[in-house]
Order: sequence, then structure tokens, then C-alpha cells
Amino acid sequence: MMQSVDIAIVGGGMVGLALAAAFKDTDLRIAVIEAHVPDSDLGVIPDVRVSALSRSSETILRNLGAWNGVIQRRAAPYSAMEVWEQDSFARIEFNAHQLAQPDLGHIVENRVIQLALLEQVEKQANVNLYIPAQCQTLALGESEAWLTLDNGQSLTAKLVVGADGANSWVRRQLDIPLTHWDYGHSAVVATVRTQEPHDKIARQIFTSQGPLAFLPLEDSHLSSIVWSTSPNRAERLTALAEAEFNKVLAAEFDTRLGICEVVGERQAYPLKMRYARDFVQERIALVGDAAHTIHPLAGQGVNLGLLDAASLAQEVMRLWQHGEDIGARRHLRSYERWRKSEAAKMIAAMQGFKDLFDGNNPAKKLFRGIGMKLVGQLPGAKDEIMKRALGLKGELPDLAKQSSAAQV
Repeated sequence: MMQSVDIAIVGGGMVGLALAAAFKDTDLRIAVIEAHVPDSDLGVIPDVRVSALSRSSETILRNLGAWNGVIQRRAAPYSAMEVWEQDSFARIEFNAHQLAQPDLGHIVENRVIQLALLEQVEKQANVNLYIPAQCQTLALGESEAWLTLDNGQSLTAKLVVGADGANSWVRRQLDIPLTHWDYGHSAVVATVRTQEPHDKIARQIFTSQGPLAFLPLEDSHLSSIVWSTSPNRAERLTALAEAEFNKVLAAEFDTRLGICEVVGERQAYPLKMRYARDFVQERIALVGDAAHTIHPLAGQGVNLGLLDAASLAQEVMRLWQHGEDIGARRHLRSYERWRKSEAAKMIAAMQGFKDLFDGNNPAKKLFRGIGMKLVGQLPGAKDEIMKRALGLKGELPDLAKQSSAAQV
């Protein structure tokens, strides 16, 4: 059976569902294809994969009607951030109160965001969900694309969006080249119970082995950790007995929150930078990790992806309202230029930050210490950094603007 839609979104994770939800007030016909049905039952122990949602991401989710679903499930606002280097005077702190903000963001499980968005998308009469289903073939024509699914369904669409992650099937079908490099690190992620309460403060320490972040969760003694270290060491850390892992973790974190106790599973995944040569081709657009992946140093990956979704939706709706072909590459070039620029800036910033904190050269450590001290003391410098991290500055799509949220 052949189904005709305007937009087929391959990938029903956070970014793909955000894109579908952004078309809620249009007559565009949308299909969302996702291989896995998310489990709606949340465990007592939070999932190990979490995101640090910025203010712009919160605003997008508010405008999509999904923010209440996030809050009602599980979300942890954090009001301050501490960053320091081990065995150095390099240190900087950020505080929501100094920025006249209620918080600096929220730590939220990825599945919670996905479920809150899915709840909204399921209400949309203009969306067909193909879950679970996987794409088998993709063919491109002059005015439409054809997709076949493993459940026997066939689709035609004016635009196919690859929202299917770092190893994007859509991107691979078109052989879109990647600029990529291995960061030489793997990230160990886990949920940890600490002796001392986290006081809603996100903390990150830079050590000779790599950065270690403690992200505060809803329970005042639970944190999600992101521990970047060499791949071999990451493998050893995930294989350690729990008691030994807890000792190594507390020591590497300068016992800032006392004794640590890992709860639940530990996972490790390689860290790679990816940047697609093309974010759009004829009948195709890429969003989120399908287009770019960055180091998790500042937790900006998901925020970039949600901004991609909001930006693409804005451009597509503008084209649709003017009767233009929404799948023509020439019409989608403005989206590509916009998001490639924003992704490139973030990739460069994260690489510079990573390079700055690599190595134990005494002169470099002194430079880092002086630099962080100056940023902390220069009028407006810290505010500028945090406003950009919060998504309060820069070229934002309408869905991410505070004034837009106030109208909802």
C-alpha cells in the first residue's frame, strides 16, 4: 500500500519528534518512522543517558506543548555550575541568580524528553506514526522521494528528513561525506549516589585523564556522571567491581561530594566529531546527530539538534505558505547555511576548550588558571558565556525565542 505524505521523518527520537510537533498547526502531512518503541515506564533509578537542556530548548519544548510532560515525569533544574582543574588554581563558577534567571537549565533523561514529545505528536491528526518500523529502501525522483519499510508499507514524500542519529541510515543512502575525527576519548555514563547533596549544582573537573562531570538529578543525592577518558581506561572502568569503581570515581572527583556509590548500569561510548558536508540535498534534509556530533564537554549536542528541528520547521513552513517546493535543495539552502554555521561554531568552541585543557604542561596549567580567573573577573564576560550557553543570544528560530513562549 502506498501512502503519500509531505514530509517523512526518519527517526522518532527527541529531534525527529520535535520536528513533527513543530508542524502541529499546519496542514502538512507528516510521517514519523522509528525502529524502537520507547518504554513508557520509568524506573526508580534514572536512565544513564541524560541531556542538559538549555533555556532555548526549554522554550522550544514549551511552545510544542511538551514541557509539562517533561516536568510531570522527571526533570532536575540546576541553579549553578562549578568548573575547576585538578591540582591547579583554575576555577570558575556560574550562578543563575547573577543572570536573573530561575535556573541554568534542566538535567533530563533522553527517554523522558522523547516520551513527552511523543505524547504531543500522538494527538496530531496530521501525523502518522510508523513505530516500530525501519526503512529498507530510498529512491529519489524529480518531485518526490520513495521509501519502503520493513512492514511492507511504502511512502512517497516531498521531503525526507534524516533525524536518525550519528550513524544515520538516510545520510548513508546518499553517501554524504563526513568531516570527522576521533576525540581519543570514550564517555563512561552512570548514575551515582553521593554522600553529600549536590545542592542543584552541576560540577565538572578537568583531570590529566580527561573531564568528569556530575550532573544533578531530581534526588538531591543522585547525579548523572559523564566521565571522558581514554577508550582503554573507559573499558576498564566499566568492568571494575562496583566498590573499586566507587573509590576511583570519588578520588578523581576530589571527593567533592564525599563517598560515591554507582547505582544501576554503567555504559561507555566512543566520542567522535562528525560534520556532514551537506545538511541538505534534493528531497533530503539532515537534523541533529545525523548532521553533526560534538564533544559532550558543555552538553550542547541535544540543544543543537532541537534548534535544528525548530529552524528546519520554520523554513519549511515559510516555503509551504508561499507555495514553494519544500523538498527542493535550492529552497532549503538557507536552513543549511544557518545550521552549518551554528554547528561549526560549537564544534570549534568545544575543540578549543578540549585542546586548552589537554596536557599537564606547567606553563599551560598556569595559562588556564589565569584565563579562568580573568573570565571570572572581567565585567560581563561570564554573563556573555552563560547567555550563549542558555540559548539567550545568537540567531535563534522563532520557536526558541522567549517572546514566542510567552504567547503560548
